[in-house]
Amino acid sequence: MKRLFVLIACFLCLTATAQTPVWPTQPVKIVVAFAPGGAADQLARAIGPALQQALGQSVVIENKVGAGGNIAADFVAKSTPDGHTLLMGSGGIFSINPHLYNKMPFDPVKDLVPVASVARVPQYLVVRADSGITSLAGLLADLKAHPGQRSFGSPGVGTSGHLASEMLLAHAGVKAIHAPYRGGGPAVTDLLSGQLSFLFDSGAALPHVRSGKLRLLGVASPSRSPSLPGTPTLDEQGIAGFNADTVFGLYAPAATPTLTINRLHAEINRLLRDGPVKEQILQSGQVPQPQTLEQFTRGTQADHERYGAIIKASGIRAD
Repeated sequence: MKRLFVLIACFLCLTATAQTPVWPTQPVKIVVAFAPGGAADQLARAIGPALQQALGQSVVIENKVGAGGNIAADFVAKSTPDGHTLLMGSGGIFSINPHLYNKMPFDPVKDLVPVASVARVPQYLVVRADSGITSLAGLLADLKAHPGQRSFGSPGVGTSGHLASEMLLAHAGVKAIHAPYRGGGPAVTDLLSGQLSFLFDSGAALPHVRSGKLRLLGVASPSRSPSLPGTPTLDEQGIAGFNADTVFGLYAPAATPTLTINRLHAEINRLLRDGPVKEQILQSGQVPQPQTLEQFTRGTQADHERYGAIIKASGIRAD
């Protein structure tokens, strides 16, 4: 009789295992909320190969662009919550967009759950190297001398690059023409071609800074970038408290199994702490940011309040 109970217990364990497949059972798709070449795309492609090796399944990167990240976020929010579809996006989808759009196609709080913080993304203020502008003071003087005549680009209305530019213009007390793009890469291309006067960029411009085509005037962060320690912050150059950082991370549809979230969270944090993924992110101008899920969520809530005040003061709307 005892042997029979043992056999039954073994059968039940095997049946439970068969009914609960070990994740992942198919390729994992990371949906990037912005265009190729921008910070979100760079981060996804930095972690993708290493995550693929860790999970033993293919990791596929797919860009879905538009509406400040809302199109990609909506797609992921409505995907099957099995851990095979993830969102790589900026914290702005959660901390900025709710202030910009009267109606969103998804509820960022209810329909998506945080998986892992990936990187703090600074904004780098750049101009063409042949523009004649060599400093932040020089750019501010030029904006004041030509109110409403200069132009700036951004990855889209309400993105951190857009808000950083509006904060700079408010400080200078002048207007400039905003040209929204569908990602940071296209904006950098138009800055290089002379169609824009300046740009707050999240890293796509740095190779052109290193090549001498663009000039870096400052970092819009509370502290200097680890990859560019010689470049002063805007705060150090006289604009007190200037901070346009956002945290980019991975998110999953609500109801994704907790065990899957925990596995992904642990793998991502491991990749960010040391090794080639960390170095690749630093080289791109972003700062690896392994955090607990509580820290990640708390930071997003703080950014929601901070950017809400900025958007209200500037009167920016996306609708």
